[in-house]
Amino acid sequence: MNANHEVEGPWREALRMFMRNPSAIAGMVMLVLVLLVAIAGPWVLGVDPFEIRAAPLTPPLSEDAILGTDYLGRDVLTTLIYGGRTTLLVGAIAALLSVSIGITLGALAGYYGGRVDSVLMRITEFFQVLPALLFAMVVVTLFSPTLVTITLAIGIVSWTATARLTRAEFMKYRNLEFVRAERSIGASHARIIWKVILPNALPPLIVSATLAIGAAILFEAGLSFLGLGDPNQMSWGLMIGSSRQYIFSGWWAVAFPGAAIFVTVLAVSLIGDGLNDALNPKLRER
Repeated sequence: MNANHEVEGPWREALRMFMRNPSAIAGMVMLVLVLLVAIAGPWVLGVDPFEIRAAPLTPPLSEDAILGTDYLGRDVLTTLIYGGRTTLLVGAIAALLSVSIGITLGALAGYYGGRVDSVLMRITEFFQVLPALLFAMVVVTLFSPTLVTITLAIGIVSWTATARLTRAEFMKYRNLEFVRAERSIGASHARIIWKVILPNALPPLIVSATLAIGAAILFEAGLSFLGLGDPNQMSWGLMIGSSRQYIFSGWWAVAFPGAAIFVTVLAVSLIGDGLNDALNPKLRER
């Protein structure tokens, strides 16, 4: 019972600190609103985002289109809502894949050390020096631009920072007394890695995972802007990329999805900063 209280104490204090952070709460509110619109919006609208709704480049506040239409006559509000679902889904899954790869390789390298650490760090350095966007473009081009290939490409090229952070945390904990106690009673390596050390190393990894979502959203937008998005799935990046030639005559078709990306990434960044302040013991004491 006492052990449970000792574990819950820091997490409760972290939650209390997070809830006292106005910026973090603002980010949370913005992100919840974006998620609600992206998830519930398509059900409410029930229309095809690729459907031609009005004359091309109809300006905002028109009778047929509140946010105007793009160069084909598609409603910007409808495409914005549907595109949010795709962009957020790709960003979340790609970030999850990236963090999973980084934590797995970093945990193994930091726990075992020696040759295992040397081999895994050389692999990490190889991916770290690769031009991430260029490598992702090659992967997407080779296997055709679909949501699956885009998500995999983003996850594959963006795990190195998490791996290094996880390695450092595991190297810090692997020789501490509570870990040696687990070894002395015959605990397996898998148990020590995933059930003993990892829970203690989670705070900075949670912050890293949060920030990875924003990075993945920007990455997906960049690929779509370059024409490497899935043409069959509406996304914010695809909206910007397909309308960039008409930015002077139809600025709204670029500005609104760009603003949606900005607000979402800003919300995630504010949440990440709030988590960093709440989960970092030194900042919490300050």
